[in-house]
Amino acid sequence: MLRIKDLITKMFKQSSDTQPWSNYYLEEQRDIKYTDKNIYEYMVECVGQDTDLFALNYFGTRMTFSEMFEKIDIAAKAFRSIGVKEGDIVTICVPNTPEALISFYAVNKIGAVADMIHPLSAGNEIKYYLNESKSRVLVLFDGAYSKVEDILDDTLVHKTIIVSPKDSMPKGLSVGYTITRGWKTKRPRFNDSDFMNWGSFMLKGMMYSKTYTSKMKSEDLAVILHSGGTTGKPKGIMLSNFNFNAECQQAGLVLPSIKPKEKIMTILPNFHGFGLCVSMHAPLCLRMEVILIPEFEAKRFHKTIQKYRPNALVGVPTLWEAMLSNKRFDDVDLSDLKYMVSGGDTMTNGMEDKINNFLHTHGTKINISKGYGMTEAVAAVAFTFEGTNEPGAIGIPMVGADIKICKVDTCEELPLGEEGEICVNSPTIMMGYFNNQEETDNIIKTHEDGKKWLHTGDLGYITPDGIIYFTQRLKRMIVSSGFNVYPGQIEQVIEQHPDVAKCCVVGIPHPYKMQVAKAFVVLKDDVKESSKIKKELKELCKENLAVYSVPKEFEFRDSLPKTLMNKVDFKKLEKEEQEKYDENNKVKE
Repeated sequence: MLRIKDLITKMFKQSSDTQPWSNYYLEEQRDIKYTDKNIYEYMVECVGQDTDLFALNYFGTRMTFSEMFEKIDIAAKAFRSIGVKEGDIVTICVPNTPEALISFYAVNKIGAVADMIHPLSAGNEIKYYLNESKSRVLVLFDGAYSKVEDILDDTLVHKTIIVSPKDSMPKGLSVGYTITRGWKTKRPRFNDSDFMNWGSFMLKGMMYSKTYTSKMKSEDLAVILHSGGTTGKPKGIMLSNFNFNAECQQAGLVLPSIKPKEKIMTILPNFHGFGLCVSMHAPLCLRMEVILIPEFEAKRFHKTIQKYRPNALVGVPTLWEAMLSNKRFDDVDLSDLKYMVSGGDTMTNGMEDKINNFLHTHGTKINISKGYGMTEAVAAVAFTFEGTNEPGAIGIPMVGADIKICKVDTCEELPLGEEGEICVNSPTIMMGYFNNQEETDNIIKTHEDGKKWLHTGDLGYITPDGIIYFTQRLKRMIVSSGFNVYPGQIEQVIEQHPDVAKCCVVGIPHPYKMQVAKAFVVLKDDVKESSKIKKELKELCKENLAVYSVPKEFEFRDSLPKTLMNKVDFKKLEKEEQEKYDENNKVKE
Protein backbone atom coordinates (compact mmCIF):
# COMPACT_ATOMS: atom_id res chain seq x y z
CA MET A 1 0.00 0.00 0.00
CA LEU A 2 1.29 3.44 -0.95
CA ARG A 3 1.79 5.89 1.90
CA ILE A 4 0.30 9.39 1.76
CA LYS A 5 3.60 11.01 0.77
CA ASP A 6 4.01 8.53 -2.13
CA LEU A 7 0.46 9.15 -3.33
CA ILE A 8 0.93 12.90 -3.29
CA THR A 9 4.34 12.65 -4.98
CA LYS A 10 2.74 10.61 -7.75
CA MET A 11 -0.22 12.95 -8.01
CA PHE A 12 1.94 15.99 -8.60
CA LYS A 13 4.26 14.47 -11.22
CA GLN A 14 3.28 15.67 -14.68
CA SER A 15 5.03 15.75 -18.04
CA SER A 16 6.79 18.85 -19.33
CA ASP A 17 4.21 19.35 -22.07
CA THR A 18 1.61 20.26 -19.43
CA GLN A 19 4.16 22.09 -17.32
CA PRO A 20 6.26 24.23 -19.71
CA TRP A 21 8.13 25.74 -16.75
CA SER A 22 9.72 22.39 -15.78
CA ASN A 23 12.72 23.11 -18.02
CA TYR A 24 13.79 25.84 -15.60
CA TYR A 25 14.26 23.41 -12.71
CA LEU A 26 17.76 22.16 -12.03
CA GLU A 27 18.13 18.39 -11.94
CA GLU A 28 18.36 18.42 -8.13
CA GLN A 29 15.16 20.52 -7.95
CA ARG A 30 12.94 18.23 -9.97
CA ASP A 31 11.68 15.85 -7.33
CA ILE A 32 10.63 15.97 -3.70
CA LYS A 33 10.28 12.98 -1.42
CA TYR A 34 7.82 14.37 1.08
CA THR A 35 8.34 13.55 4.73
CA ASP A 36 5.66 11.79 6.77
CA LYS A 37 6.90 13.26 10.07
CA ASN A 38 5.36 16.02 12.14
CA ILE A 39 6.85 19.52 12.07
CA TYR A 40 9.11 19.08 15.09
CA GLU A 41 10.31 15.60 14.12
CA TYR A 42 11.20 16.76 10.62
CA MET A 43 13.35 19.62 11.94
CA VAL A 44 15.18 17.26 14.31
CA GLU A 45 15.78 14.85 11.42
CA CYS A 46 17.18 17.65 9.21
CA VAL A 47 19.55 18.89 11.90
CA GLY A 48 20.86 15.38 12.50
CA GLN A 49 24.17 15.34 14.33
CA ASP A 50 24.85 19.07 13.79
CA THR A 51 23.30 20.05 17.11
CA ASP A 52 26.30 22.18 18.08
CA LEU A 53 25.47 24.68 15.31
CA PHE A 54 23.73 27.90 16.29
CA ALA A 55 19.97 27.86 15.73
CA LEU A 56 18.77 31.18 17.16
CA ASN A 57 20.22 34.65 17.72
CA TYR A 58 18.19 37.05 19.82
CA PHE A 59 19.75 40.45 20.48
CA GLY A 60 23.17 38.81 20.40
CA THR A 61 22.27 35.87 22.66
CA ARG A 62 22.88 32.74 20.61
CA MET A 63 21.32 29.33 21.18
CA THR A 64 22.57 26.08 19.66
CA PHE A 65 20.21 23.47 18.24
CA SER A 66 21.03 21.25 21.22
CA GLU A 67 20.03 24.00 23.64
CA MET A 68 16.88 24.75 21.66
CA PHE A 69 15.85 21.07 21.57
CA GLU A 70 16.33 20.86 25.34
CA LYS A 71 14.11 23.91 25.92
CA ILE A 72 11.47 22.55 23.53
CA ASP A 73 11.42 19.27 25.48
CA ILE A 74 11.01 21.11 28.81
CA ALA A 75 8.22 23.31 27.36
CA ALA A 76 6.48 20.23 25.93
CA LYS A 77 6.47 18.62 29.39
CA ALA A 78 5.24 21.91 30.89
CA PHE A 79 2.27 21.98 28.49
CA ARG A 80 1.47 18.40 29.46
CA SER A 81 1.71 19.30 33.14
CA ILE A 82 -1.00 21.98 32.79
CA GLY A 83 -3.35 19.62 31.02
CA VAL A 84 -2.68 20.09 27.29
CA LYS A 85 -3.57 16.89 25.45
CA GLU A 86 -3.07 15.67 21.91
CA GLY A 87 -5.41 17.53 19.55
CA ASP A 88 -5.94 20.46 21.97
CA ILE A 89 -5.51 23.97 20.57
CA VAL A 90 -2.95 26.25 22.23
CA THR A 91 -3.05 29.92 21.27
CA ILE A 92 0.32 31.66 20.92
CA CYS A 93 0.19 35.46 20.90
CA VAL A 94 3.84 36.51 21.12
CA PRO A 95 6.20 38.43 18.80
CA ASN A 96 9.36 36.89 17.31
CA THR A 97 11.10 35.72 20.48
CA PRO A 98 12.76 32.39 21.33
CA GLU A 99 9.84 31.65 23.67
CA ALA A 100 7.35 31.95 20.80
CA LEU A 101 9.28 29.52 18.61
CA ILE A 102 9.96 27.12 21.47
CA SER A 103 6.23 27.13 22.33
CA PHE A 104 5.32 26.44 18.70
CA TYR A 105 7.56 23.38 18.43
CA ALA A 106 6.70 22.15 21.93
CA VAL A 107 2.99 22.22 21.13
CA ASN A 108 3.67 20.23 17.96
CA LYS A 109 5.89 17.74 19.78
CA ILE A 110 3.03 16.66 22.06
CA GLY A 111 0.54 16.45 19.20
CA ALA A 112 -1.41 19.61 20.01
CA VAL A 113 -2.34 22.43 17.59
CA ALA A 114 -0.64 25.85 17.56
CA ASP A 115 -3.03 28.75 16.93
CA MET A 116 -0.79 31.69 15.99
CA ILE A 117 -2.27 35.19 16.38
CA HIS A 118 -1.00 38.76 16.14
CA PRO A 119 0.12 40.18 19.52
CA LEU A 120 -1.05 43.63 18.43
CA SER A 121 -4.60 42.40 17.81
CA ALA A 122 -7.33 44.32 19.59
CA GLY A 123 -8.79 42.77 22.72
CA ASN A 124 -12.06 41.80 21.05
CA GLU A 125 -10.14 40.24 18.18
CA ILE A 126 -8.17 38.08 20.62
CA LYS A 127 -11.43 37.16 22.31
CA TYR A 128 -12.87 36.13 18.94
CA TYR A 129 -9.82 33.95 18.15
CA LEU A 130 -9.92 32.25 21.55
CA ASN A 131 -13.63 31.51 21.41
CA GLU A 132 -13.50 30.32 17.81
CA SER A 133 -10.74 27.82 18.61
CA LYS A 134 -12.06 27.00 22.11
CA SER A 135 -8.47 27.31 23.27
CA ARG A 136 -7.92 26.63 26.97
CA VAL A 137 -4.25 27.66 27.12
CA LEU A 138 -2.87 31.03 26.02
CA VAL A 139 0.80 31.98 25.63
CA LEU A 140 0.63 35.76 25.80
CA PHE A 141 2.97 38.68 25.15
CA ASP A 142 3.06 40.76 28.34
CA GLY A 143 2.38 43.93 26.37
CA ALA A 144 -0.99 42.49 25.35
CA TYR A 145 -2.17 41.60 28.86
CA SER A 146 -3.99 44.89 29.43
CA LYS A 147 -6.08 44.16 26.32
CA VAL A 148 -7.17 40.69 27.44
CA GLU A 149 -7.51 41.29 31.18
CA ASP A 150 -11.23 41.99 30.92
CA ILE A 151 -12.09 39.46 28.21
CA LEU A 152 -10.52 36.24 29.45
CA ASP A 153 -13.50 35.51 31.70
CA ASP A 154 -15.60 35.34 28.53
CA THR A 155 -13.39 32.61 27.06
CA LEU A 156 -12.51 29.00 27.94
CA VAL A 157 -8.90 29.89 28.78
CA HIS A 158 -7.86 28.49 32.16
CA LYS A 159 -4.07 28.94 31.94
CA THR A 160 -2.18 31.95 30.62
CA ILE A 161 1.60 31.93 30.28
CA ILE A 162 3.02 35.46 30.18
CA VAL A 163 6.07 36.00 27.97
CA SER A 164 8.14 39.18 27.93
CA PRO A 165 10.50 40.18 25.09
CA LYS A 166 13.18 40.63 27.77
CA ASP A 167 13.00 37.00 28.95
CA SER A 168 15.83 35.94 26.63
CA MET A 169 17.61 39.28 26.26
CA PRO A 170 21.15 39.77 27.51
CA LYS A 171 21.13 41.21 31.04
CA GLY A 172 22.07 44.75 30.00
CA LEU A 173 19.36 44.95 27.35
CA SER A 174 16.84 43.35 29.69
CA VAL A 175 17.41 46.06 32.28
CA GLY A 176 17.20 48.71 29.57
CA TYR A 177 13.92 47.27 28.30
CA THR A 178 12.47 47.32 31.83
CA ILE A 179 13.49 50.96 32.34
CA THR A 180 12.31 52.25 28.96
CA ARG A 181 9.26 50.11 28.23
CA GLY A 182 8.71 47.40 30.79
CA TRP A 183 7.43 49.70 33.52
CA LYS A 184 4.52 50.68 31.29
CA THR A 185 3.44 47.05 30.93
CA LYS A 186 0.59 45.91 33.13
CA ARG A 187 1.01 42.38 34.47
CA PRO A 188 -1.28 39.97 36.25
CA ARG A 189 -0.80 38.89 39.83
CA PHE A 190 1.22 35.73 39.45
CA ASN A 191 -0.12 34.34 42.71
CA ASP A 192 -3.27 33.75 40.72
CA SER A 193 -3.19 30.09 39.64
CA ASP A 194 -4.56 31.05 36.23
CA PHE A 195 -1.39 32.97 35.32
CA MET A 196 2.30 32.15 35.33
CA ASN A 197 5.41 33.74 33.88
CA TRP A 198 7.70 31.91 31.48
CA GLY A 199 10.18 30.93 34.19
CA SER A 200 7.48 29.32 36.35
CA PHE A 201 6.07 27.55 33.32
CA MET A 202 9.43 26.04 32.39
CA LEU A 203 9.98 24.98 36.02
CA LYS A 204 6.81 22.90 35.74
CA GLY A 205 8.35 21.17 32.76
CA MET A 206 11.55 20.41 34.62
CA MET A 207 9.52 18.78 37.41
CA TYR A 208 7.30 16.72 35.08
CA SER A 209 8.38 13.08 35.17
CA LYS A 210 5.62 11.30 33.26
CA THR A 211 6.39 9.83 29.85
CA TYR A 212 4.24 10.43 26.79
CA THR A 213 4.27 9.55 23.11
CA SER A 214 2.55 11.66 20.48
CA LYS A 215 0.41 9.76 18.00
CA MET A 216 0.10 12.80 15.71
CA LYS A 217 0.16 11.87 12.01
CA SER A 218 1.53 13.80 9.06
CA GLU A 219 -1.97 14.56 7.76
CA ASP A 220 -3.27 15.81 11.14
CA LEU A 221 -4.04 19.46 11.87
CA ALA A 222 -0.92 21.17 13.27
CA VAL A 223 -1.19 24.93 12.78
CA ILE A 224 -3.97 27.50 12.56
CA LEU A 225 -3.08 30.79 10.92
CA HIS A 226 -5.50 33.55 10.05
CA SER A 227 -6.44 35.35 6.89
CA GLY A 228 -5.29 38.90 6.55
CA GLY A 229 -8.57 40.29 5.28
CA THR A 230 -9.38 43.89 6.11
CA THR A 231 -13.15 43.39 6.22
CA GLY A 232 -15.33 40.82 7.87
CA LYS A 233 -14.27 38.27 10.45
CA PRO A 234 -10.84 36.65 10.08
CA LYS A 235 -10.83 33.08 8.86
CA GLY A 236 -8.78 30.39 10.56
CA ILE A 237 -6.56 28.62 8.03
CA MET A 238 -6.01 24.97 8.98
CA LEU A 239 -2.62 23.54 7.99
CA SER A 240 -1.49 19.97 8.53
CA ASN A 241 2.02 18.82 9.38
CA PHE A 242 2.26 17.64 5.79
CA ASN A 243 1.21 21.06 4.41
CA PHE A 244 3.74 22.87 6.54
CA ASN A 245 6.66 20.52 5.90
CA ALA A 246 5.89 20.39 2.17
CA GLU A 247 6.25 24.20 2.00
CA CYS A 248 9.50 23.89 3.94
CA GLN A 249 10.82 21.28 1.52
CA GLN A 250 9.77 23.33 -1.51
CA ALA A 251 11.39 26.47 -0.06
CA GLY A 252 14.63 24.58 0.53
CA LEU A 253 14.90 23.86 -3.20
CA VAL A 254 14.61 27.47 -4.39
CA LEU A 255 17.83 28.51 -2.63
CA PRO A 256 20.22 25.73 -3.66
CA SER A 257 23.44 27.45 -2.59
CA ILE A 258 22.36 28.13 1.02
CA LYS A 259 24.74 26.39 3.41
CA PRO A 260 24.52 25.37 7.09
CA LYS A 261 25.79 28.05 9.51
CA GLU A 262 24.61 30.86 7.22
CA LYS A 263 22.34 33.48 8.76
CA ILE A 264 18.84 34.65 7.93
CA MET A 265 17.31 37.73 9.49
CA THR A 266 13.72 37.02 10.43
CA ILE A 267 11.61 40.15 10.58
CA LEU A 268 8.34 38.72 9.27
CA PRO A 269 5.98 37.76 12.12
CA ASN A 270 5.39 34.23 13.34
CA PHE A 271 1.61 34.49 12.98
CA HIS A 272 1.99 34.49 9.18
CA GLY A 273 2.99 31.53 7.00
CA PHE A 274 5.66 33.52 5.21
CA GLY A 275 7.28 34.33 8.53
CA LEU A 276 6.71 31.10 10.47
CA CYS A 277 7.51 28.60 7.72
CA VAL A 278 9.72 30.32 5.12
CA SER A 279 11.64 32.57 7.53
CA MET A 280 11.90 30.24 10.55
CA HIS A 281 11.05 26.56 10.04
CA ALA A 282 12.66 26.16 6.61
CA PRO A 283 15.94 27.90 7.58
CA LEU A 284 16.19 25.81 10.77
CA CYS A 285 15.68 22.67 8.70
CA LEU A 286 18.55 23.91 6.49
CA ARG A 287 20.65 24.30 9.67
CA MET A 288 20.81 28.05 9.29
CA GLU A 289 21.03 30.51 12.17
CA VAL A 290 17.77 32.43 12.56
CA ILE A 291 18.18 36.01 13.77
CA LEU A 292 14.90 36.85 15.50
CA ILE A 293 13.70 40.45 15.24
CA PRO A 294 10.61 40.95 17.47
CA GLU A 295 9.86 44.47 16.28
CA PHE A 296 10.89 46.19 13.06
CA GLU A 297 12.32 49.66 13.60
CA ALA A 298 12.83 51.48 10.30
CA LYS A 299 15.18 54.08 11.81
CA ARG A 300 17.46 51.38 13.29
CA PHE A 301 17.27 48.89 10.43
CA HIS A 302 20.66 49.93 9.03
CA LYS A 303 22.31 49.26 12.41
CA THR A 304 20.63 45.87 12.66
CA ILE A 305 21.93 44.88 9.22
CA GLN A 306 25.42 46.13 10.06
CA LYS A 307 25.49 44.23 13.34
CA TYR A 308 24.35 40.81 12.13
CA ARG A 309 25.44 40.87 8.45
CA PRO A 310 22.82 38.32 7.32
CA ASN A 311 23.27 36.08 4.29
CA ALA A 312 19.53 36.04 3.56
CA LEU A 313 16.70 38.53 3.99
CA VAL A 314 13.04 37.72 3.50
CA GLY A 315 10.47 40.50 3.65
CA VAL A 316 7.57 42.40 2.15
CA PRO A 317 7.78 45.48 -0.13
CA THR A 318 7.24 47.87 2.80
CA LEU A 319 10.50 46.59 4.30
CA TRP A 320 12.43 47.37 1.12
CA GLU A 321 10.80 50.80 0.94
CA ALA A 322 12.14 51.54 4.42
CA MET A 323 15.58 50.50 3.20
CA LEU A 324 15.42 52.72 0.12
CA SER A 325 14.21 55.82 1.94
CA ASN A 326 16.66 55.57 4.87
CA LYS A 327 19.69 57.72 4.14
CA ARG A 328 21.56 55.96 6.95
CA PHE A 329 21.91 53.00 4.58
CA ASP A 330 24.26 54.95 2.33
CA ASP A 331 27.38 53.44 3.95
CA VAL A 332 25.98 49.99 4.77
CA ASP A 333 27.90 47.06 3.29
CA LEU A 334 25.62 44.29 1.97
CA SER A 335 28.35 42.10 0.51
CA ASP A 336 27.41 39.15 2.78
CA LEU A 337 23.89 39.08 1.34
CA LYS A 338 23.34 36.08 -0.97
CA TYR A 339 19.54 36.18 -1.20
CA MET A 340 16.86 38.82 -0.75
CA VAL A 341 13.35 37.53 -1.26
CA SER A 342 10.18 39.62 -1.47
CA GLY A 343 6.67 38.30 -0.97
CA GLY A 344 3.41 39.01 0.82
CA ASP A 345 2.43 41.78 -1.61
CA THR A 346 3.05 42.84 -5.19
CA MET A 347 6.02 44.91 -6.24
CA THR A 348 5.98 47.16 -9.28
CA ASN A 349 8.68 47.10 -11.94
CA GLY A 350 9.75 50.57 -10.91
CA MET A 351 10.23 49.52 -7.30
CA GLU A 352 12.05 46.34 -8.33
CA ASP A 353 14.52 48.35 -10.44
CA LYS A 354 15.19 50.73 -7.53
CA ILE A 355 15.86 47.84 -5.13
CA ASN A 356 18.22 46.07 -7.53
CA ASN A 357 20.13 49.28 -8.13
CA PHE A 358 20.34 49.78 -4.36
CA LEU A 359 21.75 46.27 -3.91
CA HIS A 360 24.33 46.73 -6.66
CA THR A 361 25.57 49.99 -5.13
CA HIS A 362 25.89 48.44 -1.66
CA GLY A 363 28.35 45.65 -2.31
CA THR A 364 26.33 42.78 -3.78
CA LYS A 365 25.62 41.65 -7.35
CA ILE A 366 22.38 39.86 -6.51
CA ASN A 367 18.92 40.90 -7.66
CA ILE A 368 15.88 40.63 -5.46
CA SER A 369 13.91 37.42 -5.92
CA LYS A 370 10.13 37.32 -5.75
CA GLY A 371 7.73 34.83 -4.30
CA TYR A 372 3.99 34.66 -4.83
CA GLY A 373 1.55 32.90 -2.57
CA MET A 374 -1.05 33.06 0.15
CA THR A 375 -1.49 31.72 3.65
CA GLU A 376 -4.15 29.30 2.33
CA ALA A 377 -1.19 27.48 0.76
CA VAL A 378 1.13 28.11 3.77
CA ALA A 379 3.17 30.72 1.88
CA ALA A 380 4.81 30.69 -1.57
CA VAL A 381 3.36 28.74 -4.50
CA ALA A 382 5.53 30.41 -7.16
CA PHE A 383 9.09 31.74 -7.18
CA THR A 384 11.46 33.44 -9.57
CA PHE A 385 13.86 30.58 -10.25
CA GLU A 386 16.97 31.41 -12.26
CA GLY A 387 15.97 32.50 -15.75
CA THR A 388 12.40 33.42 -14.75
CA ASN A 389 12.96 36.70 -12.88
CA GLU A 390 11.53 38.83 -15.65
CA PRO A 391 10.15 42.34 -14.89
CA GLY A 392 6.65 41.95 -13.55
CA ALA A 393 6.86 38.14 -13.42
CA ILE A 394 6.19 36.06 -10.31
CA GLY A 395 8.28 33.21 -11.68
CA ILE A 396 7.20 29.60 -12.02
CA PRO A 397 5.46 27.15 -9.67
CA MET A 398 7.37 25.80 -6.69
CA VAL A 399 8.60 22.26 -7.29
CA GLY A 400 5.67 19.94 -6.58
CA ALA A 401 3.06 22.60 -7.31
CA ASP A 402 0.98 23.20 -10.43
CA ILE A 403 -0.65 26.43 -11.60
CA LYS A 404 -3.21 27.11 -14.27
CA ILE A 405 -5.33 30.05 -15.37
CA CYS A 406 -9.10 29.69 -15.25
CA LYS A 407 -11.92 31.83 -16.53
CA VAL A 408 -13.10 33.97 -13.61
CA ASP A 409 -15.80 32.34 -11.46
CA THR A 410 -15.44 29.02 -13.31
CA CYS A 411 -13.24 25.92 -13.37
CA GLU A 412 -12.63 26.33 -17.11
CA GLU A 413 -8.92 26.39 -17.94
CA LEU A 414 -7.79 29.11 -20.35
CA PRO A 415 -5.06 28.77 -22.98
CA LEU A 416 -1.52 30.02 -22.33
CA GLY A 417 -1.28 33.78 -22.70
CA GLU A 418 -4.89 34.52 -21.73
CA GLU A 419 -5.66 36.42 -18.52
CA GLY A 420 -7.84 34.83 -15.88
CA GLU A 421 -7.87 33.67 -12.27
CA ILE A 422 -4.69 32.03 -10.95
CA CYS A 423 -5.50 28.56 -9.59
CA VAL A 424 -3.08 26.39 -7.62
CA ASN A 425 -2.75 22.66 -7.01
CA SER A 426 -0.10 21.87 -4.40
CA PRO A 427 0.56 19.66 -1.38
CA THR A 428 0.67 22.88 0.62
CA ILE A 429 -3.01 23.74 0.09
CA MET A 430 -4.78 24.11 3.43
CA MET A 431 -7.10 21.56 4.93
CA GLY A 432 -9.77 24.27 4.92
CA TYR A 433 -11.05 27.19 6.95
CA PHE A 434 -11.67 26.43 10.61
CA ASN A 435 -15.39 25.80 11.23
CA ASN A 436 -16.28 27.36 7.88
CA GLN A 437 -17.04 24.77 5.22
CA GLU A 438 -18.97 27.25 3.06
CA GLU A 439 -15.97 29.57 2.65
CA THR A 440 -13.73 26.54 2.13
CA ASP A 441 -15.91 25.35 -0.74
CA ASN A 442 -15.82 28.84 -2.28
CA ILE A 443 -12.04 28.79 -2.59
CA ILE A 444 -11.09 25.10 -2.99
CA LYS A 445 -12.81 23.39 -5.92
CA THR A 446 -12.49 19.95 -7.50
CA HIS A 447 -11.92 20.29 -11.26
CA GLU A 448 -12.55 17.83 -14.08
CA ASP A 449 -9.10 16.32 -13.57
CA GLY A 450 -10.24 15.15 -10.12
CA LYS A 451 -7.72 17.38 -8.33
CA LYS A 452 -8.45 20.06 -5.77
CA TRP A 453 -7.51 23.57 -6.91
CA LEU A 454 -7.17 26.68 -4.80
CA HIS A 455 -8.83 29.67 -6.48
CA THR A 456 -6.64 32.61 -5.45
CA GLY A 457 -8.86 35.54 -6.39
CA ASP A 458 -5.93 36.96 -8.34
CA LEU A 459 -5.70 37.64 -12.06
CA GLY A 460 -2.73 36.61 -14.14
CA TYR A 461 -1.50 34.74 -17.21
CA ILE A 462 1.14 32.17 -18.19
CA THR A 463 3.47 32.69 -21.15
CA PRO A 464 4.10 29.83 -23.62
CA ASP A 465 7.44 29.11 -21.90
CA GLY A 466 5.73 28.78 -18.54
CA ILE A 467 6.51 32.08 -16.79
CA ILE A 468 3.63 33.41 -14.68
CA TYR A 469 2.59 37.04 -14.47
CA PHE A 470 0.33 38.46 -11.79
CA THR A 471 -1.77 41.35 -13.05
CA GLN A 472 -4.33 42.30 -10.44
CA ARG A 473 -6.36 41.21 -7.45
CA LEU A 474 -9.93 40.75 -8.50
CA LYS A 475 -11.24 42.61 -5.48
CA ARG A 476 -9.29 45.78 -6.28
CA MET A 477 -10.73 46.49 -9.69
CA ILE A 478 -12.23 49.96 -10.20
CA VAL A 479 -15.13 50.39 -12.63
CA SER A 480 -15.21 53.93 -14.01
CA SER A 481 -17.81 54.89 -16.64
CA GLY A 482 -18.06 51.20 -17.55
CA PHE A 483 -14.31 50.79 -18.02
CA ASN A 484 -12.23 48.41 -15.90
CA VAL A 485 -9.39 50.24 -14.17
CA TYR A 486 -6.65 48.27 -12.39
CA PRO A 487 -4.96 50.04 -9.44
CA GLY A 488 -1.84 47.87 -9.70
CA GLN A 489 -1.21 49.06 -13.22
CA ILE A 490 -1.46 52.73 -12.15
CA GLU A 491 0.76 52.16 -9.09
CA GLN A 492 3.39 50.60 -11.32
CA VAL A 493 3.48 53.72 -13.51
CA ILE A 494 3.60 56.21 -10.63
CA GLU A 495 6.38 54.32 -8.82
CA GLN A 496 8.58 54.77 -11.88
CA HIS A 497 9.04 58.40 -10.79
CA PRO A 498 12.46 58.70 -9.08
CA ASP A 499 11.07 60.73 -6.14
CA VAL A 500 8.28 58.26 -5.25
CA ALA A 501 8.81 55.73 -2.44
CA LYS A 502 5.35 54.13 -2.47
CA CYS A 503 1.95 54.62 -3.99
CA CYS A 504 -1.52 53.22 -3.41
CA VAL A 505 -4.43 53.76 -5.81
CA VAL A 506 -8.05 53.33 -4.80
CA GLY A 507 -11.42 53.97 -6.34
CA ILE A 508 -13.30 56.95 -4.90
CA PRO A 509 -16.99 57.79 -5.39
CA HIS A 510 -17.98 59.99 -8.32
CA PRO A 511 -21.43 61.42 -8.96
CA TYR A 512 -21.77 60.13 -12.51
CA LYS A 513 -18.75 57.97 -13.28
CA MET A 514 -19.48 55.76 -10.22
CA GLN A 515 -15.79 55.69 -9.35
CA VAL A 516 -12.57 57.38 -10.37
CA ALA A 517 -9.00 56.60 -9.41
CA LYS A 518 -7.19 58.51 -6.68
CA ALA A 519 -3.48 58.09 -5.96
CA PHE A 520 -2.01 58.35 -2.46
CA VAL A 521 1.70 59.03 -2.84
CA VAL A 522 4.56 58.74 -0.34
CA LEU A 523 7.69 60.60 -1.38
CA LYS A 524 11.24 59.72 -0.40
CA ASP A 525 12.54 61.16 2.85
CA ASP A 526 14.55 63.95 1.25
CA VAL A 527 11.82 65.05 -1.19
CA LYS A 528 9.22 67.69 -0.42
CA GLU A 529 5.72 67.85 -1.84
CA SER A 530 5.37 70.33 -4.69
CA SER A 531 3.07 71.25 -7.55
CA LYS A 532 5.95 70.38 -9.89
CA ILE A 533 6.02 66.72 -8.75
CA LYS A 534 2.23 66.46 -8.94
CA LYS A 535 2.33 67.80 -12.51
CA GLU A 536 5.08 65.33 -13.42
CA LEU A 537 3.05 62.43 -12.01
CA LYS A 538 -0.01 63.47 -14.01
CA GLU A 539 2.06 63.65 -17.18
CA LEU A 540 3.66 60.29 -16.45
CA CYS A 541 0.22 58.72 -16.09
CA LYS A 542 -1.10 60.37 -19.25
CA GLU A 543 1.87 59.00 -21.10
CA ASN A 544 1.44 55.45 -19.97
CA LEU A 545 -2.26 54.92 -19.23
CA ALA A 546 -5.59 55.10 -21.02
CA VAL A 547 -7.38 58.36 -20.28
CA TYR A 548 -9.95 56.66 -18.04
CA SER A 549 -7.16 55.15 -15.90
CA VAL A 550 -5.39 58.43 -15.11
CA PRO A 551 -6.01 59.36 -11.44
CA LYS A 552 -8.29 62.34 -11.01
CA GLU A 553 -6.68 63.18 -7.68
CA PHE A 554 -3.22 62.93 -6.14
CA GLU A 555 -2.69 63.18 -2.40
CA PHE A 556 0.75 63.23 -0.76
CA ARG A 557 1.11 61.48 2.59
CA ASP A 558 3.97 60.78 4.96
CA SER A 559 2.95 57.11 5.15
CA LEU A 560 0.23 54.68 4.08
CA PRO A 561 -1.95 52.72 6.51
CA LYS A 562 -1.01 49.06 6.98
CA THR A 563 -2.96 45.93 7.82
CA LEU A 564 -1.85 43.61 10.65
CA MET A 565 -0.02 41.63 7.96
CA ASN A 566 1.94 44.80 7.10
CA LYS A 567 0.35 45.19 3.69
CA VAL A 568 -0.98 48.53 2.46
CA ASP A 569 -4.51 48.84 3.82
CA PHE A 570 -6.26 50.10 0.69
CA LYS A 571 -9.62 49.26 2.27
CA LYS A 572 -9.00 51.88 4.96
CA LEU A 573 -8.23 54.51 2.32
CA GLU A 574 -11.40 53.58 0.45
CA LYS A 575 -13.41 53.89 3.66
CA GLU A 576 -11.92 57.32 4.40
CA GLU A 577 -12.83 58.59 0.94
CA GLN A 578 -16.37 57.17 1.12
CA GLU A 579 -16.95 58.88 4.49
CA LYS A 580 -15.60 62.14 3.11
CA TYR A 581 -17.90 61.85 0.08
CA ASP A 582 -20.95 61.08 2.23
CA GLU A 583 -20.22 64.02 4.54
CA ASN A 584 -19.87 66.44 1.62
CA ASN A 585 -23.18 65.28 0.15
CA LYS A 586 -24.90 65.82 3.52
CA VAL A 587 -23.63 69.39 3.55
CA LYS A 588 -24.97 70.00 0.04
CA GLU A 589 -28.37 68.54 0.93
